[in-house]
Amino acid sequence: MAQFKFVLWLAYWYLQTESFEFEWDVGNCTKSLKKHGVNCDDVESIFSLKMAVPIGRQVRPEVEEERLCIVGPTRIGTFISVVFTLRDGRVRPISSRPASRKEKMLYEKIRKTLEGVR
Repeated sequence: MAQFKFVLWLAYWYLQTESFEFEWDVGNCTKSLKKHGVNCDDVESIFSLKMAVPIGRQVRPEVEEERLCIVGPTRIGTFISVVFTLRDGRVRPISSRPASRKEKMLYEKIRKTLEGVR
């Protein structure tokens, strides 16, 4: 399983960005739906709702292109984890799946911390 390290700039980027533009790879969108029941609208909603928290930048396994992760609720209230990269200012989702229990706990912890920053 991938490991992530919190980076503060990701939190600022997420909270400061007014609207997100997405670059979808058909394979990634259908893969997440088939494998995990998470569709493209679910992924886009956790960005637009502004209730997600940044988990951080992937540190293991090492990858050439920077991978980032956020966890948050969708429009229907299910929690998902989204790994993505930024390309030319657009969000390019790599994978998405239901959030684990550990990620939900981390979500609550980071959410409380960020509330103190605002």
